[in-house]
Amino acid sequence: MISLLKECEGFQWDEGNSDKNWIKHKVSRLECEELFFNLPLIIREDTKHSHREIRFYTLGRTDSSRFLFVSFTIRDQLIRVISARDMTIKERKKYEKRLKKYSNFQR
Repeated sequence: MISLLKECEGFQWDEGNSDKNWIKHKVSRLECEELFFNLPLIIREDTKHSHREIRFYTLGRTDSSRFLFVSFTIRDQLIRVISARDMTIKERKKYEKRLKKYSNFQR
């Protein structure tokens, strides 16, 4: 799924969504963008919410190691963040399991 991002050239922001992410979850635009540049990154298609367009979600971490869940879509080779929040306990366990495998692989 990470190959999906190789064609992307940047980010597109909807003012309402970026404000909503900050107001509801204290997640900034910068944190959302950082997530896509830090490995490992878990990306899955969000079939439950892909009615009008294909949506995805990702589990990842920011430069300051904040663990986030970000839902997004891709429009015109741009990542468009729909929502962002801290990971749930279940999501974090899943991510930490991947992180451990990634760390072992890097050695």
